[in-house]
Amino acid sequence: MAVASFILGLVGLLALNVVLGPVSIVLAATALFRGTTRRGRAFLGFGLGVADLVVLLAFMSADNTLSWSF
Repeated sequence: MAVASFILGLVGLLALNVVLGPVSIVLAATALFRGTTRRGRAFLGFGLGVADLVVLLAFMSADNTLSWSF
């Protein structure tokens, strides 16, 4: 789950960050709660999930819309 969180958070920076950001956060939190041995990946996935949502908010505020596109 920690590795999946990391990968989804990384992909979420480029596309579908409204979906992949929260999924990455939930997977990272679940992995940390279960005591994963890959704590670094779980923390990176959590951080990338939060970054996905921050990027989404930044683009939404720049465009004054509820979504963003390139």
